[in-house]
Amino acid sequence: MVRTAILLVAGSLFVIVGLVLRRTAPAGPSVSAGKPPQQAWSSEVDRVEFSTDALYGSSPDLSARRILNGHQRERLTAALAALLVAAVLAPQTTVLVIIGLCTLAYVGSMGVRIWLFVMSLGGPVLVRLSDDEARAAPDELLPKYTVLVPVFHEPEVMASLVPNLRQLEYPAERMQVLLLVESDDGATIAAAREAIGPGRDLRILLVPPGGPRTKPKALNYGLTHATGDLLTIFDAEDRPDPLQLRKAAVGFSRVAPNVACLQARLAFFNGGQNLITRWFQLEYSIWFRQMLPGLSRFGAPIPLGGTSNHFRTGVLLEIGAWDPDNVTEDADLGARLSRAGYRCEVLDSLTLEEANSDFVNWAKQRSRWYKGYLQTFLVHVRDLRSTCRAWGTSQFLLWSFFVGGTPLMAMINPIFWGLAVIWFTVEPGWLMAMFPAPVYYLGLLSWLAGNFLFTFIFMMESVEVDDSLFVAALLSPIYWVMMSVAAYKALLQVVLAPNYWEKTRHGLTRPVVPGQAAAGSAP
Repeated sequence: MVRTAILLVAGSLFVIVGLVLRRTAPAGPSVSAGKPPQQAWSSEVDRVEFSTDALYGSSPDLSARRILNGHQRERLTAALAALLVAAVLAPQTTVLVIIGLCTLAYVGSMGVRIWLFVMSLGGPVLVRLSDDEARAAPDELLPKYTVLVPVFHEPEVMASLVPNLRQLEYPAERMQVLLLVESDDGATIAAAREAIGPGRDLRILLVPPGGPRTKPKALNYGLTHATGDLLTIFDAEDRPDPLQLRKAAVGFSRVAPNVACLQARLAFFNGGQNLITRWFQLEYSIWFRQMLPGLSRFGAPIPLGGTSNHFRTGVLLEIGAWDPDNVTEDADLGARLSRAGYRCEVLDSLTLEEANSDFVNWAKQRSRWYKGYLQTFLVHVRDLRSTCRAWGTSQFLLWSFFVGGTPLMAMINPIFWGLAVIWFTVEPGWLMAMFPAPVYYLGLLSWLAGNFLFTFIFMMESVEVDDSLFVAALLSPIYWVMMSVAAYKALLQVVLAPNYWEKTRHGLTRPVVPGQAAAGSAP
């Protein structure tokens, strides 16, 4: 009976893996980049269709609109049924196999992060330009630039957004700034008009109703109006480095032609507001100073941030722009750029954002990120052969453990913590039976060494960034519990509402008192 159960478990896992990694039909032709952006659209209907259907219409297998189609659902149902039978026939064996696989996945994801951090200790690989180098570029030789700023139900941030955008040092005649506002968002439209005043340097672009009401859909619509050779995105609460556009423009002239995106670093202007923002600040610092540059160093796809990423506009058109059905369109775009043969690098220019200071708001944002990472992972393993051919097997594994492992680790953590507590307090025999020696010692290594090393990494980063974050680093295991809550919320939404975009509320920051700004800065 045990042998039968093992075969059923193995068969079920084989079917599930086959479901996820199955080879799909070749994607259709991508959107042409042969036309200049300002001449690519003959009508408003074309613009709206592009904003909602460009990717799905040209490459449906790369779209998150359908995570599982009908055939896939049938195969998944059969696999889960077989797994259920195995659990009934030999529950201990079934649980043992699942725990062993989860342990391997956890150790792999943890190992990738530690390896990237260690590799970064010699200095991250960044595209660096001094302020003088950025200003030295003649205005007439700078490329045209489009800045897209999507805003939705955010009238309270307009008074600060407009001055932040007007601080950008770039020739006005070569810069196009579009505020993307939903056409029925009257409060935000009114606030934007009042903040802009009589100036014509910023333009309000009304996004038509219909289709998914998401940030990527608004960005796609903005792209159809873009006149710049280069394009970037800023969120409503952003405070970008005034020279960031110049640095990106000069940076593109220095990197290889296949570098399609320069991702600027992100930090927070309210990093010292409370314990949550301090944890968030440490996490972002590690993410943009070590993790993303490390992925770039080894040629792996970069899960881009949602703001301050600078693109060659023609490349965006070529690959179908953003996926309006993916709730982490930035991470997905980094993967699709890599599939198309392009690279992303990290620009040494800083944009300050607002860190979520409220747990409920933080959980909404984080669960959306985790859900999008799960969406993105499932999309890009549909055709494993094509993905590995485009990225290389080692880069695919690195990306998989990083992107897929991010929500996975958060979901596994409370399970392992709970089992550890049960073992050290009760020492039940059934628990030892579930952990044969190899799995036990591997799990123990990940629990003890992994938790210690991640806390130590947070502590090292606090010393590097700001000593006032040291206590928050010591308390970082509490932050991991918060991540686990968000991860399970994300998993539930993947099943019940995979394309639902949960809005993050901005403008919660209390006024920063003098001397407190350093907590939100990053070197």
